[in-house]
Amino acid sequence: MKVPGRLEPLLEQYDFACTRLVQRLGGPFVDSGNGLEIPVPPLTDAEYRWEPVAGAWSVRPREAGVLGRGATGLVGAGEWGRDGAPVHPVPPPFTTLAWRLSHLAEMLALRAEYTVGAHRLTRDDHVTPGDAVGAVAAFEAAAQAWREALLAVPDEATLDKIGHSRYPDGSDPEDRFLETVWWVNQEVLHHGAEIALLRDLYRERERLAAVPG
Repeated sequence: MKVPGRLEPLLEQYDFACTRLVQRLGGPFVDSGNGLEIPVPPLTDAEYRWEPVAGAWSVRPREAGVLGRGATGLVGAGEWGRDGAPVHPVPPPFTTLAWRLSHLAEMLALRAEYTVGAHRLTRDDHVTPGDAVGAVAAFEAAAQAWREALLAVPDEATLDKIGHSRYPDGSDPEDRFLETVWWVNQEVLHHGAEIALLRDLYRERERLAAVPG
């Protein structure tokens, strides 16, 4: 099926953002932007769950309970959950790499579910991985699910349809679908940049810790 013309640039942007994020997480290289390949070490469990500041929101084993500042419960299914609250505290809490990556995977998977799926799954059904390999795999699967939802758009008119995505944890039911697509792209772009920065900070922390004196 041919991709509607207005969707093409957004799909290209989405593909770029997802590919770059996966490369920044697992390497073995990422394009520096000028054609040079920069080595990237795979994300480890320790880095995935690193909490740079006290009270950060993160992904935790359920037996550990809620530890993030202002969090009221652990979102998701399975042995691990993500710190959450019905209303986020103000100012917003710092969120770890694990929290941000899990948030992206859940958002993409559920938006696909409420666009081309059965409209049944909720945040409580989404499994939150506690390990780096599982988290990257979950993101890739969710990113592909949303991409397939975009490829299923039949025509230009659907892009202007209000509520084509019925995702209940956003404004999707009141938005034109093209606006939803744009919003998803900026979520991947800005959280991807945050994740890349956290990787840089963790790398420098490890480097400085290894310097004598």
